[in-house]
Amino acid sequence: MITLSVIVPVKDGEAYIADTLTSLVRNARADFKVPDFEVIVVDDGSADATGTIVAEFRDELPTLHVIRHSEPAGLAGARNAGLRLASGRYVTFLDGDDWLGRGYLAELVAAIEGLGCDFVRVDHVQSEGRRRETHWAPEARRNTVLDPRESILPADAKTMVDYPYAWAGIYRRELGDLLNFPAGLHTAEDRPWIWRLHQRAKSFAVVSLAGVFYRRGLPGSLTQIGDARQLHFFDAFDVLFAEVEERFRPKAVRTFCALLANHLEQRDRLTPETAAAFESRGAEMLARLPADLVTESVETLDPKRRALLVPERSAT
Repeated sequence: MITLSVIVPVKDGEAYIADTLTSLVRNARADFKVPDFEVIVVDDGSADATGTIVAEFRDELPTLHVIRHSEPAGLAGARNAGLRLASGRYVTFLDGDDWLGRGYLAELVAAIEGLGCDFVRVDHVQSEGRRRETHWAPEARRNTVLDPRESILPADAKTMVDYPYAWAGIYRRELGDLLNFPAGLHTAEDRPWIWRLHQRAKSFAVVSLAGVFYRRGLPGSLTQIGDARQLHFFDAFDVLFAEVEERFRPKAVRTFCALLANHLEQRDRLTPETAAAFESRGAEMLARLPADLVTESVETLDPKRRALLVPERSAT
């Protein structure tokens, strides 16, 4: 039986996909104690040489599987396609422009097998040009099996639901539908996903392992693109608010308000049409949320960001 399935979604990734797959080859050749792992590349409608480059790794990664989408399904759809094909006891994700440190997968598998929990979260290294910076998962309790619900609150602090990166962890495949991402989302798909895991899974742990290298600020990244796909931010929170338990609602509202203010602060990166739609949908969603929770959340923001949201509320 395959021990680990590594799902790699990629779209137009010819500049970086070779680095990504090379890091997987090095993990296979390093002190990886579990040789039975598979790599599932989901080519999400690439129009460049991504497919050709991926094919060149078939000899070095014998368990490489490739799914090709004729039309882009988005990151959520690509990851879900990989999950449907996965056969490993465990699953992890790796974006097509990131890479892994040597021996990382062995440590990742050892962590979840040693702790025996549903999923394990890890730290990561952010890469921007030559700069490297380690980002720590918010949970201070390390190498200890925890109830995922205990790491959602408090509302006024950064917690594990504010660290949504799917690639920063490993998950038992038997979690089934809990691992699926909301279909059709091209951005913010990881927000409702991580909330669902923490509300419904039974156990998790955080370990001090930083073997994922995340490239930030790439021109083709959705964080740098200002088209209508950015509006999926609101669709993602619609899903989240529909599922959130009442006791966690203050945390969810506070998270939404903080992220909305951040997006509005950077709206110059959006096209004029998208910026107008973003402001309109922001005002509409704020009006739908409990007024007392919105007021409490807005008051926790710094004055500059608070001013961005006050007009949004009065617009409706």
